[in-house]
Amino acid sequence: MTSKQRAYLKGLAMNMDPIFNVGKASVTPEFIEGIREALEKRELIKIGVLKNCMDDPKELASLIAERSGAQVVQVIGKKIVLYKESRNNKKIMLPK
Repeated sequence: MTSKQRAYLKGLAMNMDPIFNVGKASVTPEFIEGIREALEKRELIKIGVLKNCMDDPKELASLIAERSGAQVVQVIGKKIVLYKESRNNKKIMLPK
């Protein structure tokens, strides 16, 4: 992903609300499956890390991205933004 594409996705994610929250249970297989389904539908999602989660948000972001096949767009504080191009529901056209 180029820096231009990353900047474009950051702009799109700015007004989004988190659709998933990572809590005390951290990352479970069911959580990852939910992330995969959401990425297939939306392509770009935001995840919140709750205060009771003791894991580092940057480490969580790379773990979730690796397991779901997504790319980390950004991690700011306790918010994670992920992107994965959809096979069937292509909605976001990235700049070249």
